[in-house]
Amino acid sequence: MLQLVLIRSTRREILQGLVVGCAAPWSTGVSAQGRPVAGVGVNAIPSSGETLPRVGLGTWITFNVGNDRVARDACADVMKAFFDTGGRLIDSSPMYGSSQPVVGDGLRRLGAAAKVFAADKVWVSSGARGAAQIEESRRHWNIERFDLLQVHNLLAWEEHLPTLFALKQSGRLRYVGVTTSEGRRHREIEQVMRTQPLDFVQVTYNLLDREVEQRILPLARERNIAVIVNRPFREGALLRDLQRHRLPAWAAEIECSTWAQVGLKFIVSHPAVTCAIPATTSVAHVRENMAAAGGPMPDAAMRQRIIAYVDAL
Repeated sequence: MLQLVLIRSTRREILQGLVVGCAAPWSTGVSAQGRPVAGVGVNAIPSSGETLPRVGLGTWITFNVGNDRVARDACADVMKAFFDTGGRLIDSSPMYGSSQPVVGDGLRRLGAAAKVFAADKVWVSSGARGAAQIEESRRHWNIERFDLLQVHNLLAWEEHLPTLFALKQSGRLRYVGVTTSEGRRHREIEQVMRTQPLDFVQVTYNLLDREVEQRILPLARERNIAVIVNRPFREGALLRDLQRHRLPAWAAEIECSTWAQVGLKFIVSHPAVTCAIPATTSVAHVRENMAAAGGPMPDAAMRQRIIAYVDAL
């Protein structure tokens, strides 16, 4: 956990120093060079109508490479491929080791700070230290403002959400959310979704972990809350299992040539889901994942067909 000291007399100064601007809405992906990327599928953020590419980029484990220059170069290459294929949303957290400064290094080298939809988290047990941690995260990213800040795994959410809502109210933050992962604390997530004016919720959802279909995803639609999906491949374990089986012929109907694309299209075609955030160290996998953001999406019948096929394996 990132340990930061915040004395009471400076809390207001730190909040005032978090400069969070407003980016213009977009309807297509944008490359790192600022050129529109054709064919990138988008979903809307319900609270604003702004759209995001259906596939983003996670940084858990994959970007925790410290100061290893070769590994940082590889992360920058992943980020370049992500932006060049229309990606926007990158998600990180103080919990993810060196991932934040590695993202910041990549953004600086690519000149892409103005292109990213920057999503990060507050993850500290004391609400009084939340503002200092946010400022430290901003410096790691080397950006002027975050687009989205989330309370990571609901840690001290009662204390952190007022800080985030105050930043949003003052125009220095665009969106506020909360997160959980691996199916934990769904009852508490529901409580927060029902009682707080959230813009985003982040949960685990994939071909095998579908519990959120019962209550969380319907509630998100009811409350106009965008959904970010983490662990779409169970850190790769799901794909390793699926790849032992031949891809069914019907995958071509939704323009999928790999199990990863089937899995992503299943997730982002749910009407409540805004974006999935697979993490990877491979440029080829980034391109494969981003291809799943466009083209035909599974309809309800195809989604059921996918579930039945995978459950039977």
